[in-house]
Amino acid sequence: MSTLFTNARLINPAERLDSTGAIQLSDGGLIEAIAFEPQTLEAAMNVRVIDFTGGIIASGLFDMHCHFREPGFEYKETISSGAASAVAGGFTGVAVMPNTEPCIDHPGIVHYIQHHAASLPVDIEVIGALTAARKGEKISGYADLAASGVKALSDDGSPVMNSRVMRHAFEYAAAFGLLVIQHCEDTCLTDGGAMNEGYYSSLLGLRGIASISESIVASRDLSLVRYLAEGLPEHSPLRPRYHIAHISTRETLKLVREAKAEGLQVSCEVAPHHFALSDKDVFESGYDGNFRMNPPLRSDRDREAVLEALADGTIDCIATDHAPHAEHEKDCGFAQAAFGIVGLETAVGLTFTHLVETHLVTPARAIELLSTAPRKLLQLPEIHFKVGAPANLTFIDPKAAWTVDTSNLKSKSHNSPFHNVRLTGKPVGIASKGRLILDHARFA
Repeated sequence: MSTLFTNARLINPAERLDSTGAIQLSDGGLIEAIAFEPQTLEAAMNVRVIDFTGGIIASGLFDMHCHFREPGFEYKETISSGAASAVAGGFTGVAVMPNTEPCIDHPGIVHYIQHHAASLPVDIEVIGALTAARKGEKISGYADLAASGVKALSDDGSPVMNSRVMRHAFEYAAAFGLLVIQHCEDTCLTDGGAMNEGYYSSLLGLRGIASISESIVASRDLSLVRYLAEGLPEHSPLRPRYHIAHISTRETLKLVREAKAEGLQVSCEVAPHHFALSDKDVFESGYDGNFRMNPPLRSDRDREAVLEALADGTIDCIATDHAPHAEHEKDCGFAQAAFGIVGLETAVGLTFTHLVETHLVTPARAIELLSTAPRKLLQLPEIHFKVGAPANLTFIDPKAAWTVDTSNLKSKSHNSPFHNVRLTGKPVGIASKGRLILDHARFA
C-alpha cells in the first residue's frame, strides 16, 4: 500500500527546498508524487493517508562519524545493533570508523562490513585507516581501499603525530580523491588526562587535558595542507582535503576560520555533546564516567565558540561520534572509564533543543548540518525530492517533548550523559532502501 503524507514541511537543502506540501511513497520505496501548497495530492482508494501537520520530512540524515565496533568488539556494538540505533535516531546513513580489531586498513575488512550491512535499512559507508594498523608509522594501501569503496581515511582515536607520515597521507589521499579526517590531539600533552584542564579539573582533582593539545595538531596539519596546495590551481584534484573530527576548542575554530578564508579545502564537524555540555557538567555529575569523552567536554567559553561557529557556518556538519561501551567500562571511576558516549539516538533532540529552539539556526540549517553537508563532504550522491527517485527521508516531530531513557536505547550499549534529560524534537521514522519505518506511537 502506498502512503501519502500531507501538510508536512518538506526540507531538502541540496535542492534549496523548504516548503509545506505532500509526498506519496510507493511500497517499493519510490517517491510516487509530490506537491507543494497551494497544490494538493488526491489519494487513491488503496493509499494510506497520514496528516503530518507540524512535522518535518527531511532529506535522510547522515552521521559521518560512528563506531559500530564490529569486528572485534561485538560486546559493545555490532553492525546490526548500530544500524538499529541509527534508525531510531532518524539516520538513513552512517560512516563507520576504522578502530576495529582488526582495523580497517585493507579491503577484506571493508568487504566484511559491506556484506553485513547490505540487508540493513541504512546505508553504511566505511572509513579506512589512515595508517597501517593505525600505528602512525606508514600509510595504508589507499589504492586498494579506494577501489573497495572507501571515501575517507582516519586513524580516529590515534592521531598521526609524525609530520612526514601525515604529509604522505595528504599527498596519496589526494591522488585517490580521499578525504583525510584527523583526530587532533597532541598525545604528549594529553597522556593520562581525564577531563578538560581548567578550574573544574582542579576542583575534582583529575588530571587535565589541555585544550591547546587539539589546536597544536590542527595547526601542524593546516600548515601541511597549505604547503601542499601552494602553486596548485584552485580546482586541482591534487589539493588535499582535510577534515577535523569532533572539533571542541575556540583555538581550533579560529584556525579553521582562517584556513577557509584562505581558500584551503578544510572542513570540520562537531558532536552534539560539545554544544550541549561543558566541563562544569562533569563537575556536577559527581564523577559519572558517562561524562568522559575524547575530546573532553570543554569550558563554557569553548562551548560558546562552538555555538558561534555553528551559527556563522565555520562548522560544516554535526556528527555524533557514537562510541558504545559496556557498562563495566564506564561504571568504574571517572579516571578509569573508557572515553566516549552513544549519540545516534539523542542527536536530533539535542540539535533541535540547543540550536533550533534557541533560534541559533533554522530547521533547514539543522537539516543541512545533519544531512546534506556530511554527504557532500564524503562525495555521496545528493538526495532528490522528485517523482521516481528513491525515498531517502527522515521524519521529525520538531515540537515533540520527550525524556531520554537510556534503558530504551536500541544501541547495545547505554553509555550516555543525557539519561533523564528532557529534549524537544524527535525523529519519528525513516524511508530508506525501500523500507518505510515509522514510530507507531506517533503514527497510530
